Amino acid sequence: MLSLLALLPIVLFITVVICLPLGIYIVPQQNSVVIERLGKFNRITGPGIHLLIPVVERKATCLSMKTGKLSFRLDAKTSDNVTIVLEVSAQYHVDYDNGNGNAVQSGVYRAFYMLADPISQMQDYLSDALRSSIPAYTLDDVFSKKDDIARDVNANVAGTMQSYGWTLVSTLITGINLPTSVEKSMNDINAAQRQREAAQSLADADKIKRVTSAQAEAEAMEKTGRGIAAQRIAIAQGIKDSLDTIKESGVSEAEANELFLYTQFTEMMTTFAKEGRASTVVLPTDFNESRSMFQQMLAAHQVHDNTRGEK
Repeated sequence: MLSLLALLPIVLFITVVICLPLGIYIVPQQNSVVIERLGKFNRITGPGIHLLIPVVERKATCLSMKTGKLSFRLDAKTSDNVTIVLEVSAQYHVDYDNGNGNAVQSGVYRAFYMLADPISQMQDYLSDALRSSIPAYTLDDVFSKKDDIARDVNANVAGTMQSYGWTLVSTLITGINLPTSVEKSMNDINAAQRQREAAQSLADADKIKRVTSAQAEAEAMEKTGRGIAAQRIAIAQGIKDSLDTIKESGVSEAEANELFLYTQFTEMMTTFAKEGRASTVVLPTDFNESRSMFQQMLAAHQVHDNTRGEK
């Protein structure tokens, strides 16, 4: 009997040495461990070193509290009957709610016990929401409003996942893939539209150029007409002054006109002789007429001198 009592401390010591490592566990940072006792939920432990009763208690799971990423692809049809493939990315994490001290109402408890495969089921919820939303939009609207669509889907699914202990942080549509035939058609349409816009721009530029040129030409012609009119008025005034001066010398009106014509003719010939640019010269058929005009001019000049001498 004494020998058994002497062996008891040794047996207890050996038992403690063997069981102690089994009863000590460490929870890493940003993790939570669910402890079950005899198959029933008992408590939730956070980061640090903890003890459990070997055999009686066990670690049911260790949940990461970090934000995770779920990426997947799904097909959907738009309102204009175009089948597209969406690339979706969702960010999520375990609900941080501690249930006000009641572990059974905490996010960790719900995240572990309420869904068998939470990540896969979250994907199903998102896929269903997207396939329900996309048919309300045309293909162009899906491209231009993809962020709005993703926000609406995230808001719808987030409420459901919250009740299961998961927080859906955001849902992003990161890619929209089109069938090859549709993509080629869209590229052709865009190319045709750009060509049409380029042609319209060129036509507008040419129109502006023509209108500007026409306006400039009209202004130039108007100014030229004013110049010609002013020139003719000056010439007429000069002719009138010249005739008046010639008449004052005692020459008759007919003789003055002939003298003026002769003077114009001689000035023209003088200019032609100096410049020599004309290729055609028009001369009188009867030079006697020109000679007569010159004789009359000399006679008129002589009469004028005689008149001055008498005075």
